[in-house]
Formats: sequence, structure tokens, C-alpha cells
Amino acid sequence: MSGAAVNIHATAIVAGARGLLFLGPSGRGKSALAFACITEARRLGAFAALVADDRVIVSRSGKALVAQCPEAITGLIELRGSGIVAIESVSAAVLDLAIEVVSLPEAERLPPENAVFSVGTLGSLPLVRLWSQAADPLAHLAALVPLLHHETPFSRLAP
Repeated sequence: MSGAAVNIHATAIVAGARGLLFLGPSGRGKSALAFACITEARRLGAFAALVADDRVIVSRSGKALVAQCPEAITGLIELRGSGIVAIESVSAAVLDLAIEVVSLPEAERLPPENAVFSVGTLGSLPLVRLWSQAADPLAHLAALVPLLHHETPFSRLAP
């Protein structure tokens, strides 16, 4: 698989050693959930940082999909209703998981199993759904994706 980089409407972060890509329409809560995950991972003593908010450039490097931030918005995240703030960021991260931010009651109660998010001709990522109002999104992700438990911050959330 190959192809040119794709600029998508999303938010990307690193939490522990995992790259997470939050997807959904404008106003759904991608930035808020990503910010909550960063904050909680840091509280747990794990590394966490923003890659990009609102616009994510996804490219392929070997077998991996990599997220980068357009230069003009590096280190900036919108906290809806409060403004745009600067937070710690990294220039790029390998992506491990795509997270579709959903609102209820619009979303199906139970999502399909083994869903994937395709990034054009670049490849795909495992896809999970996360409610936009999840009180502790990092704990929800740990429950939804057991394989992520093997590395911080998820390992500290496992039962």
C-alpha cells in the first residue's frame, strides 16, 4: 500500500506509547476527549501529548500510519467554549487506534465488531467507538481495547 499523505479532520494524541486518532464531525467532542485522555494519562504518571487538533496529516512509514500536525497549529488545541490553548505536543506519532466519537441516541447501541478506519490508500487502523460524554475516556478505551493494557497508561487501568 502506498499513497500521498492525507489531511483529515481529526485529533491525534500520544498516551503512553500509543497513538490515538479521534474522529467525528465538528462539535462532537474529539478535542475534549483527547484532552481528557492526555490529562488522565499524565495523572497516572505516563507520557501524553498532543500531536494535532482539528487537522491531522496522516502518512505511511513502512507498515505504520503516522500522524503529524500542520505547522500553523502545532501545540494548539481548542477547548470548545473556552478558547484555543497551547499544550505539550510532539511532531509526529505512529497511530495504533482510531476512535469514532459518537453521541447518543444517534449511535447504534452496540457497534460492529472488528471495525476499521481506512485512510485512503495508506492503510487502516482498528476502530472503536467512544461516547462523547464518557466521564473517563481513558478508562473506557482500556476496557474496549484489552491489547492496549500492556503499556502505560492503560496497564494502570486494568482490573
